Amino acid sequence: MQSRGLFITFEGMDGSGKTTQMRRLAERLRGHGQTVLETAEPGGTAIGRKIRQILLDAANQELSPAAELLLYFASRAQNVDEWVLPALGRGEIVIADRFTDSSLVYQGCGRGLGADTVMALDHVACRGLKPDLTLLVDIDVETSLARAHARNTAAPQGETRMDEQSVEFHRKVYEAYQRLAAREPERIKRVDGRASIDAIERAVWDIVSAYV
Repeated sequence: MQSRGLFITFEGMDGSGKTTQMRRLAERLRGHGQTVLETAEPGGTAIGRKIRQILLDAANQELSPAAELLLYFASRAQNVDEWVLPALGRGEIVIADRFTDSSLVYQGCGRGLGADTVMALDHVACRGLKPDLTLLVDIDVETSLARAHARNTAAPQGETRMDEQSVEFHRKVYEAYQRLAAREPERIKRVDGRASIDAIERAVWDIVSAYV
């Protein structure tokens, strides 16, 4: 195991299946004898989970774009300091469900706050930490919204604020993900999120196995 550890993130539209794939990857890595830390954003730490409740509660529609961005980075800063950097320092593999790429596409582009604003906060919260590998589970806007709404109907949890944004907002997010992947092809690897769960798992492993 390398001394610095390995930082892998999963990105994608809501309903892409990235959370399922992240858990499957963690299980497979543990089966190969690796020590793995799983985390999620917003969330992960106890403090992060409290921030998540504010961010995703459908009742909080008045939350301003700037406040939204700051809360995401507050959760991220706690995650980085409490969990991610210590685990990487121990040589572990850290797998995160979302990281700064999500803020770039959702708040930077979707909310129109701009990449410079996002990266200024990233500099404070993450201090240069960047994923070694990012897996973009790629699905189109229509599939994303249909899956997200079906999920929320089947198991309502109140965490629907972002799902309830306009279709135009979600189109901006999708297009921003595509541009980001095109800009950083060495780090960001696309996986077809429309394939079966098992097929996506195999595609993810084909990519990750070259890193471990």
